[in-house]
Amino acid sequence: MAKQAQTAITPTRAEDYPEWYQQVVRAADLAEVSPVRGCMVIKPWGYALWENMQRVLDGMFKATGHRNAYFPLFIPMSFLQKEAEHVEGFAKECAVVTHHRLEAGPDGQLVPAGELEEPLVVRPTSETIIGAMFAKWVQSYRDLPLLINQWANVVRWELRTRLFLRTAEFLWQEGHTAHATEAEAREEVSRMLAVYADVAENVMGVPVVRGHKTEGERFAGAVDTQCIEGMMQDGKALQMGTSHYLGQNFAKSADVKFLNKDGQLEYVHATSWGVSTRLIGALIMTHSDDNGLILPPKLAPIHVVIVPIYKTPEEQERTTAEARAVAEELRGQGWTVKVDDREGLQPGAKYYEWERKGVPVRIEIGPRDLEKGSLCVVRRFVIEQDGETEQEQRKRKKQFIARAEAIAGMPGLMDTLQKDLLERARIMREKKTKIIDTLEDFEAFFKGEGGGFAWVHWAGTHEDEDTMAKRFETSIRCLPFEDQIPEAGRGPGTCILTGKPSAQRVLMAKAY
Repeated sequence: MAKQAQTAITPTRAEDYPEWYQQVVRAADLAEVSPVRGCMVIKPWGYALWENMQRVLDGMFKATGHRNAYFPLFIPMSFLQKEAEHVEGFAKECAVVTHHRLEAGPDGQLVPAGELEEPLVVRPTSETIIGAMFAKWVQSYRDLPLLINQWANVVRWELRTRLFLRTAEFLWQEGHTAHATEAEAREEVSRMLAVYADVAENVMGVPVVRGHKTEGERFAGAVDTQCIEGMMQDGKALQMGTSHYLGQNFAKSADVKFLNKDGQLEYVHATSWGVSTRLIGALIMTHSDDNGLILPPKLAPIHVVIVPIYKTPEEQERTTAEARAVAEELRGQGWTVKVDDREGLQPGAKYYEWERKGVPVRIEIGPRDLEKGSLCVVRRFVIEQDGETEQEQRKRKKQFIARAEAIAGMPGLMDTLQKDLLERARIMREKKTKIIDTLEDFEAFFKGEGGGFAWVHWAGTHEDEDTMAKRFETSIRCLPFEDQIPEAGRGPGTCILTGKPSAQRVLMAKAY
């Protein structure tokens, strides 16, 4: 019992999922609350995850012709006022700078001084200021398409915050592009959503549903918003990425025009798209268990940790030397390897630490392993089998393998772990997904069965969506692309709320 208490996250997922999430963040040493209300400090292990995500995404952006640039943190208030619908969507979340210096007051306390002629908004998103620059850069159809991405921080003054999922300041990338035609812009929107879905599934191991947002859920000022939605282990949906067709709305407010091939002036068609450090929250909530974080090999800061085991100085020298030799061979394959030869810590304490941080593979090397010419290889997780005990699962995680075979087999093992994470998440999603045709079954699903993803026919208004939200705390996560709907649920039907004819099903769920 003492050993279990040392390894497990308390409370467990089943006992208190929101608190379990916070404890995983803490146990894995990912981030902590900042002295600034609603903000977080991303610690080295958490930031290494973000760097790895950046590296993957940045390579994919550049492969599709995009270039990185950087735009100011501060946006003049007048820029937002030009796009009324846009500012309305962000007004309640904006942080505003009104003064440019501090002075000592009569009591010696610092007070704001030097009032600005025009207030500056700390960027909640950059469409307006990037539009102002595009107006300078775009003159002719030869300047198009203009494909720009920015890695930055943004501020949205959230009232209820949770590390990685929703904070007042967060890190993200925002793509902004300008095109000569609507068709080209819409193609860009779909292309970038496909990039996000690819990263979510094949890098993060999180299966997603792709589709359009409803009119009420679109990005402020957009003509169309496409999204990817993942399911977390508690059955709730998490919006993991969005891609927006902005039409010519922002081009008109920023006066972004170009001479077409016929010598006529036209407004460009614009897009924007982005993902944020929320993806780290998605990783935690999709994969982790009651022992801590679980990471896909494609994103793990450290792929393999090697722990030498010894009792005497002579054993210490031999096992540590072997650990370093094995590490060098694995690094030669391209893996990031840590030899944990810290003194003063028992091997068990090291196991628990790296398990909590989600390192995919642990190798233990003791005197007996040296004698047998083998390595003890321990995977961070296995796909659970029905009726399997914790002891049986531990046995499946640990294997004693001949040294050469273990090293040669590392690429295959990492590939298996990567695929297993996606498969395990798909199994979890299938268990919590249901095709529903009546309001009674909908209520039973969310109030009696714990909820998840509900595929339902819908022909309601925005007001009807509010009715469902108030009654069940659910929302339409997306109007899915046709190929995303389960085959058994395809075709027309009847709206579960209004009884009106419905062309296809939508995805409803509780959400973060």
